[in-house]
Amino acid sequence: MTRREFLATTAAGAAAQQATWNAGPVRHLLPGANHERFLIKASFERAIARPPLLRVGDWRLSGQRTDSEGEFWQFDVDALKPGSPYALQILDSTGKALTDPWTLKTMPHPDENVQRFRLMIYTCAGGHDGVRIPDSDQPYWVSVANRRKLFAAGLAMRPDAMVAIGDHVYWDQRFSRGAGTSSASPFVKQVMGGDFQRDIPVIGTHNERKVKRAAGPQVAELYGTLFRGVPVHFVQDDHDYFENDEAIPQGISFPPDDSMMRLARAVQHMYYPEFLPNPDRPPGLAGASAGDRGKGISECYGTLRFGKVAELLIYDCRRYQTLKGPHAGLVPEEVETWLKRRMKESPAANVVNVPSMPIAWSAGKWGEWYPDLLLEDGTIGTKKAKYYWQEGWKLQHDRLLRACSDMPRIPLWMSGDLHALAHGKILRNGAHEYSRNPIHAVLTGPVSTGPRGWPSSARGTPPLLATGLEVEEDLKPLENNGFTIVDFLADRIEFQMFRWKIGQPESLLDQLKAFHTFTIRRVG
Repeated sequence: MTRREFLATTAAGAAAQQATWNAGPVRHLLPGANHERFLIKASFERAIARPPLLRVGDWRLSGQRTDSEGEFWQFDVDALKPGSPYALQILDSTGKALTDPWTLKTMPHPDENVQRFRLMIYTCAGGHDGVRIPDSDQPYWVSVANRRKLFAAGLAMRPDAMVAIGDHVYWDQRFSRGAGTSSASPFVKQVMGGDFQRDIPVIGTHNERKVKRAAGPQVAELYGTLFRGVPVHFVQDDHDYFENDEAIPQGISFPPDDSMMRLARAVQHMYYPEFLPNPDRPPGLAGASAGDRGKGISECYGTLRFGKVAELLIYDCRRYQTLKGPHAGLVPEEVETWLKRRMKESPAANVVNVPSMPIAWSAGKWGEWYPDLLLEDGTIGTKKAKYYWQEGWKLQHDRLLRACSDMPRIPLWMSGDLHALAHGKILRNGAHEYSRNPIHAVLTGPVSTGPRGWPSSARGTPPLLATGLEVEEDLKPLENNGFTIVDFLADRIEFQMFRWKIGQPESLLDQLKAFHTFTIRRVG
C-alpha cells in the first residue's frame, strides 16, 4: 500500500466511524483540554434527574449540572497525563452506557519539543435555520446541514485543536442591524414566546427556556458530537452578548450591560467550554476565577499551548471594553500587560494573537480598532468622525502591534468578525515601520454567513484596508464561507484556506479542497 492509499483508507475509516458513532440520548459534546485537564460540555435530549457519569479509562466521574432542568451537564476532569489519549464514555447514574466510547487526548506538556501542531480555525458559525430574508423564502444563513459539511471537511484534515472566533449565536435584542433577526420579528415571537425579561436572572427563570430555544439550534444542533475528539476553544464576540456592536444617537450597545452578561455567560456555561488554566496566564484577569465556575476557569482570555511549538493568546475584545477616550481599551490594562509579556517571554516557537476583533481591515463599523467610516464615495476613511469611537482603542492596537513586531518570531494575528478570508503583511502603521519583521494578519473565514450578512451588504462596503496602514495583501478579503487549517512548526507556519458560498453546488462541500495556500517563514 502506498502512503497516499494509506492516508485515503485512514480518512475513509475515520469518516465511517464518525457516521456510525452512537450518541444515544446525548445531543451535543464539546470538549476543552489543556495538558492535564478536560472540560467537556454536554446536553441531552431530555432532562436527567441524576448526574450522568463520564468513564475516563478505568475510573468514573460525576457530571455537574449547568442548567436548572438537568438537560445540560459538564465534566471537569483533572490530574491527567500530558499528551495522552484517554478512552471516554458517557454512562447513566447506574453505570449503563449511553454513548459509544471515544478518544480525547490531552495537550503536550508545555516544555515538550513538538514537531508540528495543526489547528482548524474559523469565525461566525451561528445563525438559526428558521430565519429567512425579509419578504423572501431565501435562508439568511448557510443551512446547518451545509455548515456541518464544512466542519466535516475541516475535521478530515485531522486538526489537533479547533478555535471558533465569536458569533456562535445570533439573536440580537435592541441593536439588530446585520443580525438577521430582532426581538420584534414574528419568527422570534413564535420561537421564543416573547422577549427576554431583562431584569431577572437567566438560569431558573423563564429566560432559561428562551435561551435554549434561541441558542440550541445554533450550537447544540450545529455541532452535535462532531468535535468530541478535538479540543475546542470558543471566544465570544458582540453577537454572543445578544447584541450587535452599534453606537448611534438612540443608544450604545457595548460594553455589555448586566442582562447581556447574564445571557452570554449562561450560553457559554451550558454549551461550550470556558478556557482552562495556564500557569503563564494570571488567574486574576477579568472574567476569571468566578465563584460559579470551576477552579482557575477563564471566560474571556485563554491560552492554547501546544508544547514548545505554539502558544495562542485568545481574547474577547467586547466584555471589558471601555469608553474613556484616549485612555479607553478593548481589553483591560492587565490583559494588555499579559499579552505583551507573553509575546516577549514565551519559550514557544510561535506566539499568536487571536482576538475577537480583526486588525488591518475595516468595514467602517463602530466596534473596531480603527476610526474609519464608510464615506459617500464608497471608500472608508476618517474625513467624518465615527460616532462615539474611542481614540484609546487605536492606541492600544498600536502598542500591541509594536510588541508583536518586536518578537524574535513570526508576528501573526488570526481573527474573524469581518466575514471574509484574507491574508496581508502589515509593513507600516503610521510612523511605526515593521518591514524588518512584518506583521501577518489573517481573516480565517466565516462558516454561516448568508447573502445579507456579508460586509458589502450589511455594511455597504467589503472589508478594506484601514487608514494609516501600509499592507501588502497576499489575498484581498474574499467574501466566501470557509475555514483555515494552520500548521505550526519551529521555523515556519503553513496555511490552507477552504471556501464555499451559497449559490455554488452543494456537492462541492463533499470534495472541498484548499483554494489558497501559503507559508510564512521565520525571519533570521
